[in-house]
Amino acid sequence: MVRAAMDSLFRSIGLQTLLFDSAQALFEHPRPAGPTCLVVDIRLPRMNGMEIQAKLAERGDHAPIIFITGYGDIAMSVRAMKAGAVDFLAKPFRDQDILDAVEAALERDRKRLAAENALHAAGQRYATLTHRETEVMGLVVAGLMNKQIAGQLGLSEITVKMHRGSMMKKMGVRTIADLVRAAALAEGRTSSA
Repeated sequence: MVRAAMDSLFRSIGLQTLLFDSAQALFEHPRPAGPTCLVVDIRLPRMNGMEIQAKLAERGDHAPIIFITGYGDIAMSVRAMKAGAVDFLAKPFRDQDILDAVEAALERDRKRLAAENALHAAGQRYATLTHRETEVMGLVVAGLMNKQIAGQLGLSEITVKMHRGSMMKKMGVRTIADLVRAAALAEGRTSSA
């Protein structure tokens, strides 16, 4: 009954919903590509909400979760929030409370997706660099000037400028500040891959 009411509420404001009658059904369904969140009753048969949250995290799925319950206590809500829940709502709750929680969860997931996409794009751009461009990038990011880079790599300053220009173009940046950010993203991508 609560599930159907929330489905109707979410659809009334244009949200797409998927309903699952068990944790197993949730785990068998592929995660939607766009921003998503889960509204999970903390007390479910076979696998409770906290166990669902732990299993999702174990699988590397960090979908934001909003817990709802008719039997919650402060200790349970603290555990859920420490484990990353967006909100913990006690039944009965106002429609606006669940809508606010869902919007916060979707915004959190939008930001996570944007960060993942930026990381992926930086890694792809980094992968196009030649070995020499990668060396030049590291030295530029470290704060060296073209003349210093040339001396360190045994190249002419003109050759360094050529590699630097090519590297900046491939990385899709125009300023050193942008290069530092892109290099940090690319380094995070290459060290975690």
